[in-house]
Formats: sequence, structure tokens, C-alpha cells
Amino acid sequence: MTLNLFCSKGKLVPLLLLLALIFNMQYTFAQDIRVTGTVTDAKGVSIPGATVVVKGTTKATSTSTDGKFTISAKNGDVLTISSVGYTNKEVAVTSEKNYSITLADANQSLKEIVVVGYGTSSRKTLSSSVSSVKAEDLNRGAIADVGQLLQGKVPGLNITASGDPNKPASVILRGASTVNSPGSPFYVIDGIPGADIAAVAPNDIVTIDVLKDAAATAIYGNRASAGVIMVTTKRGKKNSSLVSYNGYAGVEKVSNQLDLMNADEIRAFLAKNNTGFSANNDLNANTDWMKAIERSSAFSQNHNISFSGGSEHGTYSASVNYFEKNGILKGSKLERVIGRLAVDQYALNDKLKFSLNLSNSASNSNNVPLQNVVLLQAAKHLPVNPIYNADGTYYENFGNTGYFNPLAIANNAKDDTKYNVLLGSFITEAKLPFGFSYNVNLSYQKTTASRGEYYSSYYNAYRGNSFYNNPDPSIGVYHTLINFGQNGTAYRSELSASVKTLETFLSWDKQLGDHKINAVLGYSYQQNVVGDGIQVSTINFPTDNVGYNNLALSNPYAVGSYRISFGNDRAYGKTLLISDFFRFNYSYKDKYLVQGSIRRDGSSVFGINNRWGYFPSGSVAWRIAQEDFMKDQKFFNELKLRASYGVTGNSFGIGAYTAQLLYGAVDKYYNNGVLEAALAPIQGQNPDLKWERTASTNIGVDFAIANNKVTGSIDLYNKKTSNMLFNYRVSPALVPGGNINANGGSISNKGIEASVTVNAVSNKNFSWSSTINAAYNKNKITSLVSPYANGDSILYTSPEGPGQSGSTLQILKVGYPLGQFFTFRYAGKDADGNSLFYKRDGSTTKQPTTGQDYFYAGSPQPKVLIGWNNSFRYKSFDLNVFIRGTLGNKIFNATRADLSNTSAANANNILRSASDDKITDTRNYFYSDRYIESGSYIRLDNSSLGYNFIQPTKSISNIRLYLTANNLFVITGYKGVDPEINQGGQSPGIDYNNFYPKTRTFLLGVNVSL
Repeated sequence: MTLNLFCSKGKLVPLLLLLALIFNMQYTFAQDIRVTGTVTDAKGVSIPGATVVVKGTTKATSTSTDGKFTISAKNGDVLTISSVGYTNKEVAVTSEKNYSITLADANQSLKEIVVVGYGTSSRKTLSSSVSSVKAEDLNRGAIADVGQLLQGKVPGLNITASGDPNKPASVILRGASTVNSPGSPFYVIDGIPGADIAAVAPNDIVTIDVLKDAAATAIYGNRASAGVIMVTTKRGKKNSSLVSYNGYAGVEKVSNQLDLMNADEIRAFLAKNNTGFSANNDLNANTDWMKAIERSSAFSQNHNISFSGGSEHGTYSASVNYFEKNGILKGSKLERVIGRLAVDQYALNDKLKFSLNLSNSASNSNNVPLQNVVLLQAAKHLPVNPIYNADGTYYENFGNTGYFNPLAIANNAKDDTKYNVLLGSFITEAKLPFGFSYNVNLSYQKTTASRGEYYSSYYNAYRGNSFYNNPDPSIGVYHTLINFGQNGTAYRSELSASVKTLETFLSWDKQLGDHKINAVLGYSYQQNVVGDGIQVSTINFPTDNVGYNNLALSNPYAVGSYRISFGNDRAYGKTLLISDFFRFNYSYKDKYLVQGSIRRDGSSVFGINNRWGYFPSGSVAWRIAQEDFMKDQKFFNELKLRASYGVTGNSFGIGAYTAQLLYGAVDKYYNNGVLEAALAPIQGQNPDLKWERTASTNIGVDFAIANNKVTGSIDLYNKKTSNMLFNYRVSPALVPGGNINANGGSISNKGIEASVTVNAVSNKNFSWSSTINAAYNKNKITSLVSPYANGDSILYTSPEGPGQSGSTLQILKVGYPLGQFFTFRYAGKDADGNSLFYKRDGSTTKQPTTGQDYFYAGSPQPKVLIGWNNSFRYKSFDLNVFIRGTLGNKIFNATRADLSNTSAANANNILRSASDDKITDTRNYFYSDRYIESGSYIRLDNSSLGYNFIQPTKSISNIRLYLTANNLFVITGYKGVDPEINQGGQSPGIDYNNFYPKTRTFLLGVNVSL
């Protein structure tokens, strides 16, 4: 009946009802619905503070402490879920109302991808030795130097640093590969070879990959013998936007001082020995000269603002970093500003990619003038001397030879350096058919160093008073007399260096069934220019106010004996490097891995007969855990055996003129009554000069056990460098000028490295992971024979302590390591309290013969390097504790020797440890094994405690507050200031009155992510 009535209304009614039904269905599907979900990591642990956004809208929320979220969305919408440290994930909204979403650990993904020369590789298919350090695992603290960021983090990487903010750390990988130069690794930043590491701010680093064996480094040819360090910086991500601020402020204090006598102690010592000070020495003061040249505390700060993001067709990343660190020595300071921009633009359905990278680093370094002399004078100065006279002038006592007020030296001079690094690259990458891709990389780097020194008219007083420098020890380096000009001396230099690089390579990445092939064929062109600029020194200024800023006001011509100096006539140099390279990787079922590479380098720095060199390498790996016979076992999740061999080279320390015949001014003569310079050969030509050659063998094992809770690797290596580059002094009858650079000798390093990471605990509220690494290395010189020298030893390192002119501390000797100590052997005291030394025949004497009565007395090379990192998380708290150590090395404490000179205690201060020696013992301070000490130490290097505020406001996703402490304590038997003595260069392990004080630092910092 109802139906009939309904129909009687006509056909319009059912039509309206149908339209209403359709409208209602559309409304149902189009209206927002309440979507809930839980966000967890790969282990099922909830992720608090994750951002959930409805893509293309302003709708957003964040997960609660248990990882849950609620948001309004429509069917067909896409949710974008992101969180710091995880890979973004997109989830389509369907009829489901509750979602379980798992985010992949971005750090873990990064760990699995390794940056190698001209490409990347997954760690599982890597057949060479590479160590990777993620940004969050780098050392924390007031650090601007990349070397210090890596201290203790990479097995086999020996890094030593002082407290000087303006001195980079010494970095040695797998032992010293040469005696020619410090042998620091070759840096590659975002694919730019040879880039200056000062161009990178620590906050901008994503990961650092250290290429160790020749299979990994040979692709860089004659620049890779000391290893290669690949630095990857931050880039933007598509369809995202991130703004972050990282900043800290810190204060540091001296962690340890020389144990010098104070005024009462040295007076008592002299009285015990029946002597005392002269009237002009003891002015009733009690001065701590070391504290006088130091700040009571030094301030540091760092601020980094970064922006990143992207759209469907491009990404960007930009940052500005400001860093300031005051050194603990008065007057020393580093201030640096770094700006960086990275843009990636995609076209043709992402088949074509353009990348632009720009960075500029501007550093302003204030150095302590004549810093090593200031440290030496502060150590030896008597505490009974005042800093100032009664009238406010500096106290000086020129009656004591070589005795100068350290504060007067520092405060009456300036030594400043402005250093700028401009780094830019433009990269084009085209993805071609059949798995091919083509890259063209253009890069340009320009560094500019502006140096200014001024020594005021106060230095007039030092003229003619035996003022010597105090250089860092090395081969052929001696103390020299400094002759200051009158009425102020100024030095200025404006020097720049540039590197232009073109690299182009074709890559092929193809999978054919179970076979994977990756091949790279490329070409490289690099032009280097150094020393482009001018340098000059002049004297005789009307006032000290102008300093080094206005050389035109000087009047050097009024001083008849003075000649303006324009510096080194070999400062400028232009060199060229042209290379071809090829690498081939093959994988079968990801079980059997083969890699081979070869690089052909042509360099203008070598002799005309040896301009070209070939650097091959090969490696194989077997993933045993993937074999069928390993499927039923539960112990190993991964087990891979690796083996490699390759050859790399070294051209560092070789300039444009190293192989050339050079002429220079050697004397003067009168030409028609005019005094002119006489020119003569100063260096002979060597057409056969070639690169150093380092052949390296590596065998390694990678493993993961206990459900991947324990992972690690073990590597054994043997590398030998031959054809070492060296400067030889020979008879002028054989070589014009008596000086030539040639190849000769060899050095070897053998060692073992191990690294183990244990993810001990990982649950919702608490996690703990621990990583320990250790490395053993044995360094040995195997030959010193060359066409110009057939000896087997060279004596060097001459600190020239009082009464010890001509004495040396170290020897280059076949069969011994670089830096081997070779000195007198201490035999105790005779009945009268005088020091005795052994003669070569075993008898004892009070007067040993320099050079003749020397004995081998230990090695400065460490036997074992250790790093141990522990990371803890409890709810929103995180704690990181890092310990590192060095074992088995010796240090020649020449500082303690010089400050034990009791016979001169009425003119120079001494250490408390020398109080038992008699003043009549005139040789108690002689360099001998008495002053060779163990350099072993264990240091609590870093501890950082942080708290995370997850989504404190709608616009802020995370705030982390943290407190960091550096160098909290050190366990050592070393009696000097600190056992972390420089391990780089030709004279490692020498502590000689020039050690910049180490500090203990406390930082308060904050990280904010928007």
C-alpha cells in the first residue's frame, strides 16, 4: 500500500531518493575519518615524537610516548611519517582505521651503505677494508678539527692532538708509510678529491668512511698511500622540510701542569746545596710563570643553523656555522664561520640529476707570538722573579743567558692568520639505458692565507742577547738565532692556492640473474697552484701602533745593514695531474665477490723519465654464511672472508721544483763597484725521481652473531713502502749545489685490527650498545739505500739542551721503527752523587761521548691503540661514555731533562722531581734513557648526558639538552704534562718544552628540530 502511494506521487520521488543515496555515499567516502595507529622501529620499540602529516595538507600530529597517534584523514589520503634518525615512510589511508607502522632506522641504512671512490657499495658486498663512523658516533666537544672527531673511533687510525685551537691533529693510518712527510690521509668531501677539511663544519657531517687497504684506496693512485677519508655531508630529502639549530657553550681549564718548584722550594733547594740566588735574581717574588701565560679558563661556543627539504623534483640543504674557541694560552684563539649550500635538481623523470655544492670557510687565528719560545721561557723562569718592575715595566734579567720574560714576548708582538677556503662543485649525473650512468664532476677550491706578524720596538732589548727560536723537532731542524730589526719588525704574506678538477666517468650497474656487475671507467684532470701571492718583511717603524697593517710607514733604508726580504723564491708552484681509472666489481648470488681496479697517474712533479705510474689492486670475498651448508646453523648471521692486494703511491711533500735544477743566491760580489748577488746551483736535477710505492696486503673477516646482536670485523695487513722520497746532501762534485731529491729506502708496517659492537639491551625503555676497537702495528725501516746514500742510519732530532750541542735523540736505522730513540744509557750515581753513563764497552763514565756512547732506548710507536664507546638510553635520557688509550709507546721527556738542570738552579727553575739531585751533578740533565718514559695511557675522553623533550610544542618536534665533559681523567705513568705527544712527522714522541697545555672541557648544549 505504501509502495503504491509512493508511486502515485510520480516518477520524480524515486529519482530524488536515488540522488540522495548517491550523495550520501559520496559524503561518506569524502568526509574525514578518525585514523589511529602506532609507530615503532624495526625491533618493535615505540617511537615517541614521530611526526605524522597528511600529505599535501597542513594536518599534522605527533606520536605520544608509547608511539600512538590520532589524525583526521580521508580515504585515499597519504600519511607521511617521519622521525629524526629514521627513514620517512608513506602510508595510504584505506578503509582501515588503525595502522601499525614500522620505520626503518636511517642510521642503520647509512651503515649499510659505504662511500668508496667514485661510487658507493653495500657493506655486505664490500671486499675491501673500510671503516665507517656515523655522525652521532663522532667525538663530542669543542672540536673544529675532523681529526679530533675521529680520535679512537677507527681501528688503526692514530690521532694525536694538543690543546692548541689553531693546530690540526696529527692523523696516521696503519703506521707511518714514509719518512718524507707526515703522511696524513687523502680527504675526499662529497666526491671532491683533495678537498680542504677546514671547509666542513662538524654539524654538517653525515658519515665518514675511512678507506684502509689498497683495494679501497688504489683508485686514487699516487695520493692514497696514507689512506683515504671520505666525508659525506647533509643533503635534503624530497617532500620534507627540516629546520634545526645546534649550539653549545663551554669552558675549559688546564688539566695538568709541570710540577715546578715554587719560590720557597727552590730557595730551600739552593740552601740545602750551600748556595743561593744573586741579588738581581731573587726579588722576593713567588710567580707561577706557567699560570702567568695562561687564562684561568677559556671560553668556547658553537652555533649551527641548518635548513633542508625538497619537492618532487629537487632538494636543498643549507647551513651556517659559527665556531669560537679561546685557547688556554693568553692571546690564542680560533674563530671560524662556515656557510654551506647543497642543491640537487632532477629532470626527465629523475633520469638526470644536477648537484651544486658550495661552501666557504673563513677562519681567523690569533696565535701566541713565538709560542714555543714563550712555553720554554715560562717553564724555565725562576719563581723568585716578578713579572713587572716597580714602575710597571716588564722585568728582564739579561745577565742570565737566553733568559727572557715570556709575558713580554707574547704581549709585545702579534701573530695572526686569516685562512679562507672556498669550495665548489657542479655534478651532472645521467641515468642511461641498459644500466649505464654517466657523471661529470667539476670542482674548484681556493684557499687564501693572510699572515701578519709584528714584533714591537720592545724587541730592541733582545737584539744581541742570544735570542734563539724553539722549533718543533725534525730531520735537519736546529735552533737558530733570531735577529730582530730595530724599532719594530713586520712580516706580511698574502698567499693563495687553487685546485681545478675535472672528473668524468661512465658506470655500468647490471644484474643478470644471479650475477651482479658494477664497472666504472673514468678520467681525471687536476691543476694545482700554490704560493700565488706576495710576502715581505721590513723594519724601523715610527710607532708600534701601526703593527703589520701599514708597511709603507716603515723606513728600512735608514738601517744600512738591513735588506728587505721578499720570502721564499720557490713559494709559487704549478703542477698538473692527469689520470685514467677503471674499477670492476662482480658478485655471484651475493656470495662470491671480486673487485679489481687500476689507475694510471701522470704527474708533473716527478722526473721527466718517470712522469707516469700505474696503481693496480684486486680483492675477493666469500660470504660463507650464505652457503647452503650454513643454513641450519643459528650462530652466525653473517660471516665473510676478505682478501686484497694493491699498490698506491705518495706525492705529498713533492713540489713543482723537487726534481728540477735550481739556482739561487749563494754569495755576493762586486761588479764594477756595485755589490750584486752571486747565483749558483742550489739543487741538482733528478730526471728519474718518481712516486713512492706502497704495496699492501689485507686479509679480513666480517661477522654477525647472536641474532645480529654482536657484529664486528678483524683485519690483518702488511704494507711496504719503497722508493721513499728523501732530500740528500752529497758532494757538489757529484751533484750541482750538493743537494738533490731522490728515491731510496723502504719502510714496512704490519698489524692487526679488530672491532666489535654489542647491542646488549634494546627494549622500550632502555637500550645499551657498546663498541670496542683495538689495533696493533709494528713499524720498521727496511732499507735506506739510494743512488746517493749507502748508509744504514741517520742521526737526527737535536733539542740542543744546555751544554749538549750536537747531541741527538733519534735515529733512522734499518731494522728499527721510525723515531727510534738512540741516546746515552743512564747508569745511576757515583759515591759523590754525580750522574754516570754507560760506555759502549760496558764501563761507566761521567763524560760520555756524544754519538759514540749511544744505545737503542725504545720506540715512540704505539703497540696498541684502543677505543671503547658505550651508549645508553633510558626513556628520554641518553648517556654516552667514550674511553680511549695508547699502549706500548715511549716518550723522550726532554722537558723533564732540561728542567732537571740542578747546576743552574740559581738561574733557571727546576722540577720538584729533581730535588734529590745535587747541584754539583753537572750532567744529571743530560739526554739519556733516564728521561725516556712510558707513554701508555687510558683516558676518559668524553662523556655526554642528554635529555630529549619530544614534541614540546606543535611547531617543535624535538629539543635535546645535553652536558658534555672532555678529558675527565687520564691514567698514566708519564711524568710530563700529558702523554698525548705528537705521533706524526719524522720525530714522533718528543716532549720538548713546546707542549701546548691540554685542557678539561665542560659544555652545555641544545639541539632543536622544527
